Amino acid sequence: MTFQASTIEETAVRLLREAECVLPPDVLGALEGALAQETGEVARSQLLVILENVRKAARRSAPICQDTGLPVFFVRGRYDARMEAALSRAVARATEEIPLRPNTVDPLSRVNQGNNLGPGMPPVHFEPSDIEHLDLAVLPKGAGSENWSALRMLNPSEGLEGVRRFVTDCVIRAGSRPCPPTVVGIGLGGTADLAVALSKKALLRPLGSSNDDAALAELERELRTQLNSLGLGPMGLGGRTTVLGVLAEKANCHTASLPVAVSLNCWAARKAFARIYPDGRVRFSQEGFD
Repeated sequence: MTFQASTIEETAVRLLREAECVLPPDVLGALEGALAQETGEVARSQLLVILENVRKAARRSAPICQDTGLPVFFVRGRYDARMEAALSRAVARATEEIPLRPNTVDPLSRVNQGNNLGPGMPPVHFEPSDIEHLDLAVLPKGAGSENWSALRMLNPSEGLEGVRRFVTDCVIRAGSRPCPPTVVGIGLGGTADLAVALSKKALLRPLGSSNDDAALAELERELRTQLNSLGLGPMGLGGRTTVLGVLAEKANCHTASLPVAVSLNCWAARKAFARIYPDGRVRFSQEGFD
């Protein structure tokens, strides 16, 4: 099954606009829930400003944050070699049309070519599947949270306690810099690169959802409670809400390894999804698909 490259391109442009300008319902609901729980004047004032920002962005169809991030794509379906070129064209168009801030630079020269493209950009995570449709998701990733990504190769003997300690240390070390309340994505197992990819993929899940794996679901609940007891609060100024959620994914790993990766999202946890059908229809969502 092949899909028109133009359909993929147009879909990706719209995905980027929706992700950048409209906060997903699960994230908005979590922020409103945080406001209802906070009693301190400073914490409440920060959340009120955040929510007003979200409303103005949606009303004006303007990016929620001046750091429009790097667009990270997740694709599930049958591979088509034209797909990556279509996504690149979409990023260049979105950069000009929305507009997005040109963020990509050469890592050594720091030269910015002005269109959010270049070697390795945009990142595309592809999951092969025999499904008849094509699923696209985009996760704009700003530097404020991305700079606090972390990977550790734990000794397997450290177990879940080692995982909890590492994740907690990551959030404490980041402090106010990733603009909390954050969303914490965790990747467990696999190889080092797979653990990091899983921690990114976890951020696509709806806030409030639990992993189907009972042990991972319990880890998510425990860490959310533990992290919110730290008192960092909104924007690191104190309060009950340090994280909006903790989402974990796993893969099997080498018997002598226990990789753990953490990817943080700021309060502006932007994401959008689309499903392209063989007849050309496209269904959009900010809540994902089963």
